[in-house]
Amino acid sequence: MKRSSPSLGLVIAVIAAATFGMSGAFIKPLLEAGWSPAAAVTARALLGGVVLLPVALVSLRKKWSALWRARWRIVAMGLIGVAGTQLVYFAALERIPVNTAILIEYMAPLLLVGFVWAVSRRMPSVVVLIGSVVAVVGLTLVVSPGGSGSFDLLGLGFAALATVGCAIYYVVAARPSDGLPPVAFAACGLLFGGLVLGILGVSRLVPFTATFGVAYLMGSSVPWWVPLLVVGVLATAVAYATSITATEMLGSRLASFAGLLEVVAAALYAWILLGENLSVLQLIGGVLILAGIGFVRSEKRGAATMLEPGAIPEPAPADTPPRATTSPRADSPLPPTPLPADSSRPAPVELSGG
Repeated sequence: MKRSSPSLGLVIAVIAAATFGMSGAFIKPLLEAGWSPAAAVTARALLGGVVLLPVALVSLRKKWSALWRARWRIVAMGLIGVAGTQLVYFAALERIPVNTAILIEYMAPLLLVGFVWAVSRRMPSVVVLIGSVVAVVGLTLVVSPGGSGSFDLLGLGFAALATVGCAIYYVVAARPSDGLPPVAFAACGLLFGGLVLGILGVSRLVPFTATFGVAYLMGSSVPWWVPLLVVGVLATAVAYATSITATEMLGSRLASFAGLLEVVAAALYAWILLGENLSVLQLIGGVLILAGIGFVRSEKRGAATMLEPGAIPEPAPADTPPRATTSPRADSPLPPTPLPADSSRPAPVELSGG
């Protein structure tokens, strides 16, 4: 997917955030009904992968070699982006408040900016730094962490692992597709991650329990498969496919900032479906997140960075004067004559400091 339409990429990223944000409101009834985090993640991933599989098979016609070339990218997506990140995030939710956990996880954009800064030893541009600060302030206002609950070092550690996993997810999703359609990449990653977690659960290496009675959603009892179906189809299949597509178009950094909108979407779903009111500060926070994304989006892309392998260096300015291909003799009355285009002689190497 070429990153030729950032505006379209942002629209797709908004769709991804809107669907990803549904997972909390619909997966919580399953957890309260007795599902373990590993079982919920396994069912979610496998259902999402099965939903995407027919479309993935159609898109892979005559492109099976691309699937083999992307095998390590699929493994990384399944193990880290699907299974690992979701598992440690749900483990964090069992120990620390949801607002605290989601705030820590969505520090991933800053982790990406800081990683590039540390490895390349080049400070990000002013607009990126401003956008980072503004987005984090807005995110803090949206989740409104009140410091409730006891300090749990293990829970904070799980949330920090979720931050690393979220950052790696955006980096892996932004890698060049090499001919592999995003929907096929999403389907394979979901199925692989779900199968790995399922094997771990059956082997009793992680707690793995599921109940098949009723769940309580929006104040009424519903069959257990209702919230699971919403999460599997919309919050997983549609969310991962659109998120990977948007990340390939936007790059890891901008896509991760756009992913902050998932927090805003989750707050809106809680307001509409669960009756949780949005405060004025939360509304201001949503505006600040949008402003921060705008700052990061406004930066002009230049030379490739370590996290953006698909970026193309900018060409030299058109008004740069051409270099002479031969050096004139001091006593020559005529200007130097450039070599013809079909000459096989190599041009002399200049030692000037230009």
